[in-house]
Amino acid sequence: MTSADTLSFYARHGELTDPKGHRAALDELPSDVAALCRTIQGVLIHDHFGHHLYGPPPAAFRRASRETLSVSRRLDAILAADDRPIDVARQPFARSVGTCRDFALMLCAVLRQRAIPARVRCGFARYFDPPNYEDHWICEYWLEAEQRWAMADAQLDEPQRSHLSIDFDTADIPTDRFIHAWQAWRICRSGTADPSRFGHGANTGAWFLRVNLARDLLSLRKQEVSAWDDWRATPVGDRMLDADATSRCDEMAEVARAADGLSPPDRCNPGPAFPNVSVEI
Repeated sequence: MTSADTLSFYARHGELTDPKGHRAALDELPSDVAALCRTIQGVLIHDHFGHHLYGPPPAAFRRASRETLSVSRRLDAILAADDRPIDVARQPFARSVGTCRDFALMLCAVLRQRAIPARVRCGFARYFDPPNYEDHWICEYWLEAEQRWAMADAQLDEPQRSHLSIDFDTADIPTDRFIHAWQAWRICRSGTADPSRFGHGANTGAWFLRVNLARDLLSLRKQEVSAWDDWRATPVGDRMLDADATSRCDEMAEVARAADGLSPPDRCNPGPAFPNVSVEI
């Protein structure tokens, strides 16, 4: 793809970002990215932080689904529960429960609805449990005036920013606060960083870096949900990388590195995620 073709590709909806019957509702939202993040925070609540930062949750809160829904289905649920416009903030526990990927997907959808190139990215954030790098998803969007991709974390509302002592613009995250999966893989391969500092809770190491490499590549092809999301079911004994898998990760990292410019991967097969499961881009 040429640069113009690439930007056009990311300015169009994919299956999960297409709001379908809610296009008009998204058209009415603010255009400023920071304002859009605040709007999204008014209708979504994070499944983990919601329990800790907004007072005692209702009994059903812990049982809320963590399934990543398409934006159209998410908006269906939000408006079925409260039919006021999307830019009207709901009370915290009246919001739709999701994870970081849901916030990123919603912001990506609103930006694409405005024909602004945007894409969901999978990587690692340094601002949740420093000096560790936590598995995380953000939205990357094209700043035409500056000819660069900027990163926004739509999840981080005021209570979370205060709790985490966030000292940067969450609508334009500094490149040292969130790193893409390919960057994490490369610094770990070079010996600059310890793979055990990268992951999700107790699930860390080179194996988890591989999971996020695959998920980020798939997301670059607008496949923001995949079989790689079932990583929790992988037996501990299978969480090792042999020479072939390591070489494949090197290749995936190079493909994703190119996509940080203006060349999305046309095709890359991350290899088997789990027994009998093959994922292709």
